[in-house]
Amino acid sequence: MRRLFSMTTVLLLVITTHAQGPRFSHQTIFVTDLNRSADFYEKVMQLKKISEPFHDGRHVWFQISEHGQLHVVSGAKEDGPHDINIHLAFSVPSMDAFTKHLDEYKVKYGNWAQNTKTPQVRPDKVKQIYLQDPDGYWIEVNDDTF
Repeated sequence: MRRLFSMTTVLLLVITTHAQGPRFSHQTIFVTDLNRSADFYEKVMQLKKISEPFHDGRHVWFQISEHGQLHVVSGAKEDGPHDINIHLAFSVPSMDAFTKHLDEYKVKYGNWAQNTKTPQVRPDKVKQIYLQDPDGYWIEVNDDTF
C-alpha cells in the first residue's frame, strides 16, 4: 500500500510538472533616455517601480501584473518608429478616469486609426485607446474586466 501511494505521488508530480507550461515573466523595452521612460511608466502609466538586480543605472523594472514585469533598459540609439500591431496592453477600471489622467499629462491618445481622443469599442463592448511612450512603443489601454 505504501509503495502504491509513493508511486501515485511520483506520477502526480510528473503529470503536474509537465502540465504546467510557460508563464509570462517580463517584457523588455530598449530606450534612449532611461529617466524619461521611467518617469512615463511610473507617473503616466501609474506602474509600481520594483527592485532590479543590476544596480548599474541602465535598468528600471516595473510590476505590471501579479507575476509580470516590464523591464526598461537604456542604450537604444534612436526612438521608434514602432508598429501599432506590436503593443503592450493594460486594462483600467475606468476609461474616463484614465483618459482624464492622460489629458492632465498632455499625452496624445486615440483609437486604432489614430483618431485623437476617440476610443474604439471592440465587438465584445470593451473600449480601447492607444498611445505611445517616449520612445514610440505602442500601448493599448482598455476597460476589459476579463
